[in-house]
Amino acid sequence: MKIAEIKKLLPHRYPFLLVDRVLEIEEKRIVTLKNVTSNEEFFNGHFPDQPIMPGVLQVEAMAQSGCLMLLNSSLVDNPDDVLIVFTGINNAKFRKSVVPGDQLKMEVHLANQRRNFITMKGKAMVEDQVVCELEASSAIVPREQA
Repeated sequence: MKIAEIKKLLPHRYPFLLVDRVLEIEEKRIVTLKNVTSNEEFFNGHFPDQPIMPGVLQVEAMAQSGCLMLLNSSLVDNPDDVLIVFTGINNAKFRKSVVPGDQLKMEVHLANQRRNFITMKGKAMVEDQVVCELEASSAIVPREQA
């Protein structure tokens, strides 16, 4: 899945769209990429002399990856009519800095689903080294209630 297809599923736009490509997608698993470039808006302040991708944006990139997985699956009945929103983040760990020039490869899989409540596990890697991992929960809500 390339960027045009990603934009059809996710409501996010620059500078907050944090998935550039989907490499693999299954019913309950997805692998995505984020190319981290030196001209990202957040590097102006985090940190100007030693740019590091904020951990919260790594978490958001994995959340967006999970949304793509769900919206492209049979787990969501009407993808155009819903939003998937964060309800919690657990056990987030940051192992290594992500810097300009890195390619963030994210793998997210469905851990549990109860009605409209989802639990996912994810990890982000740079050159096959884990830089971030987490458990996240989310809810599938009608767009008009978001």
